[in-house]
Amino acid sequence: MSSDWDPLAFHPPSHSEELKVSFPQEHVMLMTLNRPRHLNAMTPQLTASIATILNWFDEEPSLWVVIVTGEGRAFCAGADLKAWLHNQSSGTANERESVASSVHGFASISRRHTSCKPMIAAVNGSAYGGGVEMILNCDMVIASEDAVFALPEVKRGVLASQGVIPRLGRVAGHQLASEMLLLGNTITAIQARDRFRFVNLVVEKSAVVPTALDIARQITMNSPDSVQSSKEGLVLAQKHHFEQAVQTHSMSLVSKRLYHGANIREGLAAFSERRKPRWSNPAKL
Repeated sequence: MSSDWDPLAFHPPSHSEELKVSFPQEHVMLMTLNRPRHLNAMTPQLTASIATILNWFDEEPSLWVVIVTGEGRAFCAGADLKAWLHNQSSGTANERESVASSVHGFASISRRHTSCKPMIAAVNGSAYGGGVEMILNCDMVIASEDAVFALPEVKRGVLASQGVIPRLGRVAGHQLASEMLLLGNTITAIQARDRFRFVNLVVEKSAVVPTALDIARQITMNSPDSVQSSKEGLVLAQKHHFEQAVQTHSMSLVSKRLYHGANIREGLAAFSERRKPRWSNPAKL
């Protein structure tokens, strides 16, 4: 951590107490879902807070990586089904239109494609439904040994509709995605890593956030321009066929910033001079 790093210098916008925000190391923001008594089940208020903070994070040049985790024994239990039942019973539910009009999906994370900054999921416990939808849209996933994952929507007569179906199909393949989606059964962290392939590392529970922080530190040792352009390329690959993805990526503003920015010159000069590069914050797009 550099001597000029001051977490107190950041002033994130006001948000609910259901979300904790901190800056534990250089260029890194940590978001902690803070409804432990309710297994961090998502509420409209918590969703709004996440959206507010992530929108601010995206515009903050000196923050390069975000980690999301949960307080207590769960990562996220998904949607609040009691509230869902109330909306259904009162006639206020409008799920299809809500899904179609949602810009960033469940918890403002599951379909968030506008940010090129890496997001790491530090899964400290159980993740169900929307919690899994969030995880599948993160760039890296660190899970505790006792973490479990499930898409139990079919057992409740509802639908996992916020992006996990196409993404899980791509990651795990049709048959394994069907196993999670059509059976609704729970899988372990080891299965999520080795069979379904959406977890990177499985560690002791006490090591989940420290491991995520170490991964974030390794990311921030690299050029932020290169990291963000690389992530953009991965996102575009999900939207376009191969050649179109390559061409769209090469002509994007993020790629232009990389090729015309200070960090590409710094990286090449540092290599030539056999020294560590000194990266600067990316320019705002």
